[in-house]
Order: sequence, then C-alpha cells, then structure tokens
Amino acid sequence: MGTHFSAPIAEQIWDAKYRFKQFDGTPIDEDVEDSWRRIAKHLASAEKDPELWEPKFYEALEDFKFLPAGRITAGAGTDRSVTLFNCFVMGTIPDSMDGIFSMLKEAALTMQQGGGIGYDFSTIRPSGAEVKGVAADASGPLTFMDVWDAMCRTVMSAGSRRGAMMATMRCDHPDILKFIEAKRDPKRLRMFNMSVLVTDDFMAAVKADGLWELHFQKKIYKTMAARELWNQIMQATYDVAEPGVIFIDRINKMNNLGYCETIAATNPCGEQPLPPYGACLLGSINLARLIDDPFELDSGIDRKKLSKLVRTAVRMMDNVIEVSNFPLQQQRQEAVDKRRIGLGVTGLADALIMCGLIYGSDEACRQTEEWLRYIAIEAYLASADLAAEKGSFPLLDREKFLASGNMQQMPKIVHDAVRTFGIRNALLTSIAPTGTISLYAGNVSSGIEPVFAHEYTRKVLQKDGSKVEEVVQDFAVKAYWDWFGEGGSQHPGDLPATFVTAQDLPPEAHIRMQAAAQKWIDSSISKTINLPADISFDDFQQVYMDAYDSGCKGCTTYRPNDVTGSVLSVAPKPEAKGAPEPVKEVQAVEQPAERPEHLNGTTYKLKWPNDPHAIYVTVNDKDGRPFEVFFNTKNTGHQAWMMALSRTISAVFRRGGDSRFIAQELMEVFDPKGGAWVNGTYVPSLIAAIGQLLSRHMDGGLCGAVRAGEITLNDALGVGGSSISAAACTSCGALALVMSGGCSTCSSCGYSKCG
Repeated sequence: MGTHFSAPIAEQIWDAKYRFKQFDGTPIDEDVEDSWRRIAKHLASAEKDPELWEPKFYEALEDFKFLPAGRITAGAGTDRSVTLFNCFVMGTIPDSMDGIFSMLKEAALTMQQGGGIGYDFSTIRPSGAEVKGVAADASGPLTFMDVWDAMCRTVMSAGSRRGAMMATMRCDHPDILKFIEAKRDPKRLRMFNMSVLVTDDFMAAVKADGLWELHFQKKIYKTMAARELWNQIMQATYDVAEPGVIFIDRINKMNNLGYCETIAATNPCGEQPLPPYGACLLGSINLARLIDDPFELDSGIDRKKLSKLVRTAVRMMDNVIEVSNFPLQQQRQEAVDKRRIGLGVTGLADALIMCGLIYGSDEACRQTEEWLRYIAIEAYLASADLAAEKGSFPLLDREKFLASGNMQQMPKIVHDAVRTFGIRNALLTSIAPTGTISLYAGNVSSGIEPVFAHEYTRKVLQKDGSKVEEVVQDFAVKAYWDWFGEGGSQHPGDLPATFVTAQDLPPEAHIRMQAAAQKWIDSSISKTINLPADISFDDFQQVYMDAYDSGCKGCTTYRPNDVTGSVLSVAPKPEAKGAPEPVKEVQAVEQPAERPEHLNGTTYKLKWPNDPHAIYVTVNDKDGRPFEVFFNTKNTGHQAWMMALSRTISAVFRRGGDSRFIAQELMEVFDPKGGAWVNGTYVPSLIAAIGQLLSRHMDGGLCGAVRAGEITLNDALGVGGSSISAAACTSCGALALVMSGGCSTCSSCGYSKCG
C-alpha cells in the first residue's frame, strides 16, 4: 500500500477522508488503486457498455491526473445515502414566515447529505417593514440568517463534516448596511460566508460619485452616496475579511443559460453561481502531473494527452448526474434539465514553476490563459460529442445558447459542433477550492493559487501516542530536488527565482492570474488574495476596483485581523540564511484582572464514553476572550483534578495574552489506559477532549478575538520551513490553518471548511 503516494501526508489524508471503510473502521479499499477502481466502476455503470469505459475512467484517475471532488472520491461506489454533488444553491426564499421555514427545512436536509448551500436573502423584507395582518414590523433578513446559522451548527454537530453556507444580499437592499456589519460581531453568523451582490449600475455610481437608492418592492427606504456604501463594504472587509464581493450582473450576462435562468447566489466558496435549486459537481485536471520534461527549456504539456484526459473527465462528470443521490427532487430536476458540470484545474502554480515561469508574470498569465482556453475548447467539443451520442440537455435552445455572452469568445469549431450536434452540458468549467484534494494528490498547489509554502514540518501522531516530525514539501519543490538535488543542501533558500510563494506576491499578481483564468471559465473561480496586515486602506480598495475592471466575476481577500485571526501572515525574513528570526512572545499582564460582578458564558455538556455522568464545562468570557472556566460532574473521582485544572486554567486566562497554548497542551495529553472514539475521531484522553472543547470555543467564534497570534508555522510545528504563520485547526489543533481558494484548509490534517 502507498506505492502511488508521493508523500506520507497524501496517504494519511486518503486513509482519513477518501478510503472506503466499514462503519467500524475496517478498510474496504485496501489501497488507493481500490479507490480508483471503486470510482471508475460506479461512474461507468451509467454507460451502455460499462466494461469499455471502466478501464478508461481508471486510467484518468491513475497517478492523480484527474481529481474528482471530495464528495465523489469519498462517496462513489459506496452505496451510502450521500450526494456526490459538492454544492447547491437553494430555492428562492419567499417573503413569508411559512415560506422561510420551509426553506430552512430544505437546507437542513441538503446539509445532512453533505452538500454545501448558498442562499440569497435579498428576497426577505427589511427590518421595520410592515407585516400586514399581524400589526407588527418585520425583523429583517439578518434575524433569519441567525436561525440558519444555528441550524448549521446543529447539523454539523450530528455529522462528520463541518457545515458550509453562503449568504448573499443585493447592494440595493435596505438592510445591506446591517448585512455588511454583521461579521464584526465575533459570535455571529460563524457558519456563513457572506458576499454582497454588486451590480454594474452600482459600480458606475461609485466611480461617478453618484447617489444610490436602497429599496424593496419599489419602495425606497434610503438614498445615500454610492461611494459611502462602497467604503463601508470595503472597511468591513478590510477589518474582518467579509463580506466578499460578487459582480452579479457580469455573472448573468456571461451565463450560457441567461435565456432561461437568473442567478442571485453562489455556493459557499463562490466558484459556482447557481440558479434556485442549482447544483454542481466538481473535478480538477491536475496540471502538475502533466508536465513533460519539468525544469527543462522544452517543458510543457502534451496537447494530445491533455485532450484525452479532458474528454474522459467530461464524460465521467456527466455520468455523476445519473448515479448521484440528491437531497431534494427539485435539485435532481434542475441538474438533469441543465447538466451543469464544473471541470477545473489544480496544481497550476506548480505547473508554471516546472515550466520556468513566475506566478503572476506576463508570461505566466499568457500560459495560464492558453492552457485554460485549450481545456475549455476540448470540454465543449467533448460535450457536443456526448450530445450526439446521448442527447443534449433538455433546456437547450441552440440559437440563444450560441448567442450568449460566454459563447461569443468560443472559436468557430465549437459553434459548428453545437449547431450540428447540440451540447450535453449547459456549463462545463469552474475552478473550485482543492485544498484537501491537492494534499491527497501529493501536496500540489491548490486550484490557481500560488504555492503557499515551499515546505513545512508537521507532527504526526503515532499509534503508541508518540509524535514524529515529517517534512512536507510542495510538489514542485520535491520534483525539483528529485531532478537536480542529489548531493545538494536542499535548502529552500537555494531554489530558483521561479519558486515564488504567496507571501512574495503583490496583489496585482493575484488579480492578473484570476483575470487570465476567468476568460475561459464558464462559472467562476474560488480564489483568495492574501494581503499583509499593514496594507493601506486605499491600496486595499484598489484591489477590488482592479478585479472589477479586469473582468473578474468576484473578489475575495484575506487580511489578518482580530476577529478571524491570522490565517495567513508573513514573519520578517532573516537577512541571512540560517535559523529563522526568533518570534516575539505574546506578553501577559503581571497581575490577574479583577473579576466583574457579571460575566457572560457558555456551558457545554461533555459525554465521555463509558462514564455514566456527563461533565459540564462553563467558559465565561470578558472582552471577547475566555476569562475563567468551571467544571461540574457527579463523578466524585474527577472532582479533585477538575478543581485543580479549573483554577490553573482560569489563572492563566485572567492574566491576558494569547492562551491558546492551554488548549493545545491539553489536547496532547494521552491516557495510558487508552482514549476513545468520539464522533468518528480518536480522542487520546478525557483531558484532551476538554482541550478540544476549549479550542473550539476560542476558535469557533463563540468567544471573541483569541487566535493563533503571530507564531511562524515552522516554529509552531517543529523545525525549519517557510516563514509563514497560521491559525489553529479546529479539527486537529495544529497551527496550520491557511486561507486558500476561498476556503480554510489545514495543511497538517487535511481538514477543509469546504469539505
């Protein structure tokens, strides 16, 4: 087992997330080849001649060349009641109490099967509006978003996958200012990503310094300066990293299906703008695995091999529509009527490095556009061939389809094929976040993102409770040392200039790459522009203006802040090679703070297996930070050590500073009698379970601004590596959570907020 894995982390993630096992944990997939066979067989079952297509599908999967998204990789061929679709946009929310809670039920059923969801809350009347017949004022969409948030936490607590939701609101809705400011409260709407639907008229008004009306159902509630509203959006995003911005008019104008649908929402990570009940399945061509003669002057991708892979991938993804479960019948009907797929790429940055190109340069942008243009054309021709064989999607109107904004750039060969044969899939391309899938494929760069780090060290838990250190290298870095590094130092500082990482790049490099890719992507792109904490507000705003002016369909940035933490930040680089500069310690006050008379807190019920009595953990917060902790249980055998633990932890909390190390230390305590499996995760001791609870309290938005601080990733995890800091992962506790592709991903355990 493991002969196909290029790094231990890849095998570990396969085993934890994608390997088919019995419910007691006994493996059914003996090796990764079994996983590929399972997927290939299931998808080939939709063919008239499965025996013909199964080996072809296996060949596409082999060596991680084509990477179906996590839902497909984990669920295909398992006969489990799960959906193979990663993302959905739910139905339009009616402006009535009955309709709103009907939509809430549909959301819960969808999330129960593992689907991320998106909703447009612009259809709910604003706060203060009259509710006829009950002599009351409306509470507004934000209050109902709180209900969705609570539902998501509940569904998440009952399953193994963290809930993921996207909320959108139009820039002309009367409650848009409340929507913009909502995430400033660190306890509110933590299960949502949030984006403003920005129209072309609004952007024109901002540039002209004109007025802007906020209205609902033709009633104007407020008129304000467009630039004032824009500045408030930008200030909130600058301060707390949300909301994002979606250029909704551009999305609808470029939609192949603009003649039969209107889009007002996206999936949680933004790469799939979808109509009501729209669903999309995802998959990625792994460009890093396709480079011939890497690091040589004639390195590149064989067009014939790429064409064959793309055409096979389109067929496989089209078959997913036939074999997948759907939480709701409306979702099945929408998928069958339009047959959307989202074929994208991953490993782009590594592929550019292996071809001697610097991410964000003019040459890299041209190469990116060339590769994606070729993939798009081949995907459309493959879908036309499928239409000739199996029929076009039912809602195809050929002339309207060919006249759509997106089709205007397609070459004559595509137009001729669609006009002659029709087309099987209404939309074909998208670029999704691929954090976990990319780690599984050997730590290739994610999506079209730059390389995050050349290498880092992670601590891996062994079966006996001990930990060993493992160096994780980026795929291109490992390939370079395998190619040239025999006998060399293999120090990251010795890499050529083409090996740039996220912290090396200015914002305009990100925008250029996103714009170059977007030209040939039907849907959209999940991408994060990571920015330094000290970027000026004016420069920050310009990033969004540049994204709009360059033709992007949306923009998401991440700047370290006190609410969401330092998900990606850069420590000062040493002037000379050698050990990293020492990290500044977080200073704590010498005397404990006085306790106020009243404190707000949260009580958690912790049930440890084989213990008949629950443990109740109360964490009281002050100024957004934990101030004290209390334990209560009927088990008298626990009372002495719990009192000691309560006093010790509370004493640390009251002295201020970053107290996250407390949770980390507790999570590393191992019981010599053995731990327990809790909700599918092995917890090494009851003390470790308490540590996990405290970590989730501090990192899950239940308390305020306690985050990882400016601790470099290599110092946090062991030894040398890139000078990058990260937040604590809510799954494994490692300081390895980074923002990439619009999604938080742990480079240590593979946890991904987007699944």
